[in-house]
Parts: sequence; structure tokens; C-alpha cells
Amino acid sequence: MASATSGPLSLRDRHIATLKQMLNLNTASLSLMKSTGTDLAWKVLIYDELGQDIISPLLTVKELRDLGVTLHVSLKSDRDPVDEIAAVYFIMPTKDNIARIGKDLAEGLYESYYLNFIAPIPRDLLEDLATAALESNVQQNIAKIYDQYLDFITLEDDLLCLRQAGRDSISYYGK
Repeated sequence: MASATSGPLSLRDRHIATLKQMLNLNTASLSLMKSTGTDLAWKVLIYDELGQDIISPLLTVKELRDLGVTLHVSLKSDRDPVDEIAAVYFIMPTKDNIARIGKDLAEGLYESYYLNFIAPIPRDLLEDLATAALESNVQQNIAKIYDQYLDFITLEDDLLCLRQAGRDSISYYGK
């Protein structure tokens, strides 16, 4: 965590702050919401494998609960509709992931969708997403779409791990 002095934040602190802002639906900070008496929005967090790898060393289950996350599940898992709650997706922009979001939209699993892509989403995949939303007539339920630029895993204050392009596995060893 950041020291009590007003020194610069570590990479880990910045990464945590960005994730917390994302889980706060990319709106005002959580401390501002609490000070103004605004209710915390309950939500479901849906992530792919890399999203889980990014979040797990940074936020505990208790911290997720404190941020309003009532349930956190894999994108690939079978999920039941929870139509009165927002869904925050934290995924890589891949064709398979976009197809799964399209399926979720068609099934009307959630009230609103906050799509946070770990890396920038290519235009063709964004168009596929728009087509899926239009075909299901739920485009109004997609609240926000963000490129988060978080395609790395922060292990310590000033240590990160990059995933090599074209490789599914992550290596923590230099070769």
C-alpha cells in the first residue's frame, strides 16, 4: 500500500486504484460515494482467465464485497439470470469472449452491462458486439464499454509480469 507520506504511488497501488474504479462502474471514487451517502451498487463480476490472473493478486474476496461485488464468476461458466443487477465484465477482447457476451445479451442475464476490455478491442470485434446487441434488441442495456489497458499482472509494488503475445501461459521466469 502507499505510505502515509504523499510520495508517488507504486505500480501496484495504481493498478488496484484502476481496478477499484472499474468495479465502481467507472464513476466517482468509492470514498466520494460514501461521503455523499450514495448507495453502493451491487454487481456481478465476470472475468476470463487472464482477468482472474490480474485481479487475484490485487484484491481479496472481502475487498470485492466491499466494492459491491456480490458474485464473481468465470465468463465460461454457466450462469443463471440475475436481471436486477449490473454485470461488470473484465475480459480480453477475443472472438470467443465477444460471442459469449452476445449469448449473455441474448439470454438477458443482467440488467446492465459494463464491458471492460483488458486490452484495446479491435474495430471488427466491436462491430460484432454491436451486431449481437442489436440482434437481441438489448443495446440500451450496454451501459459502458472501456479499454482498460491492463494487460499485465502486478505481483509486487514495482514488479509486473507481461503475457507473451501468442502464448496462453504466463511465464514468471526469464528465458
